[in-house]
Amino acid sequence: MIEDATTTISVLQPKPTVLSIHYRRYALIMLFLVYMLNFVDRQIVNILAEPIKRELGLADWQLGSLTGLSFAIFYATLALPIARWAERANRVRIIALSAITWSFFTATCGVAQNFTQLFLARVGVGVGEAGCTPASQSLISDYTTREKRASALAFFSMGIPAGSLVGMVVGGLIADKLGWRASFALVGVPGIILGLLAYFTLPEPRDSSFAASEAQNAPTLKEALHELGKNRTYFWLTVAMVAMSFGIFSNLAFQSSFFLRNHANGLSDLAIRLNNLTGIQLGATGFLGTVLGLIIGIFGAAGTWLGGWSTDRALRSNLNAYATIPAAAALCLPFALFATYLTSDTVAALCLLSLPMLLQSIYYGPIFAAVQSLVRPRTRATATAIFLLFANLIGLGLGPLSVGLISDLLAPSLGSGDAIRWGLISTSLVYVLAAAAFMIARKSIKQDIVS
Repeated sequence: MIEDATTTISVLQPKPTVLSIHYRRYALIMLFLVYMLNFVDRQIVNILAEPIKRELGLADWQLGSLTGLSFAIFYATLALPIARWAERANRVRIIALSAITWSFFTATCGVAQNFTQLFLARVGVGVGEAGCTPASQSLISDYTTREKRASALAFFSMGIPAGSLVGMVVGGLIADKLGWRASFALVGVPGIILGLLAYFTLPEPRDSSFAASEAQNAPTLKEALHELGKNRTYFWLTVAMVAMSFGIFSNLAFQSSFFLRNHANGLSDLAIRLNNLTGIQLGATGFLGTVLGLIIGIFGAAGTWLGGWSTDRALRSNLNAYATIPAAAALCLPFALFATYLTSDTVAALCLLSLPMLLQSIYYGPIFAAVQSLVRPRTRATATAIFLLFANLIGLGLGPLSVGLISDLLAPSLGSGDAIRWGLISTSLVYVLAAAAFMIARKSIKQDIVS
């Protein structure tokens, strides 16, 4: 029984997994590192967008499809069947195989000679990454109690800003020295090594007789869909996730292009000053990748931790915190982004960017913990996969593409710099929809939590 300030809820808890505290920490760190490389390989194309555009002669809509649609098509559609497999099979092996696959295709991006080849290589990255998140979140939920679940999943989700940091910094620095092709090739190798390490060292709780029995009794897809379909909170959290993903991936895909087109002189001046102070030699791309990586990594990680920590504390008295905390952050996001994109000063724009990077990361821990708690343990991977199917197919698949299309339409009259500016500003309004969906989910979340 779990006490709430206004109601008492009876929940079904799975049998605790017997793991030492040190082994549990190791497992969480390993999954964090895998997820971090997931986002290194997924997001590195963002800092490389401009040199790729110049060499291959691409339009902005093609850049948008490389960062979003190519990845999302198979990532979204394969996540569900892989999640169904994860309900019954060894999740560690699925995660390891996924890491090796997406890392191989990331390296393959470096040899692409045209848009079609690069598009297909990015599809391969999406195929590999489809198996990571549902299996990992299901595994983490078996490692931890519900009272610690938001914090554990927030720690796992810190792989998003950490991966973006590494991808931006490493991608930009390598591109400055060796070109964008070398960036893809070199970041692909660590994932293969980490995948093998995860395969041989991560624990799978289903090796116990209890967990094995649970896996054998996993519901059919029809049963799982029925369970999810009647859950009102799950529906509205999915809407919120789609809207958040649309806004986040739209902005991440074109942030480097925005700064390189609108603040090229300011970036060059800042890079020269840094070079004079330190003796290192950075071009505009390397400098921007380093700065954006640090902003996304530091403030994204801070927001992710803050969201998980504050939610776990608030849950002691009110289960509504799963939705209330991310709703407040989402409502503030458009104003923070407007200020960033409308200022003409390069230093001010980079400094202002830190606030939306923090705000857009707050929801990770609460929303993923809520989804894991809204379903029975044996439906968790499927719930996550369906959740991410819509988030990635619509948010990741169409978000960057929308910015690219708006930019291409406005470019003849406004120029490429202002066109990308207003493409980013217009898509940022979607965060208002996310805030509304979170607040609707808030009304039913107490009744719908089951595990």
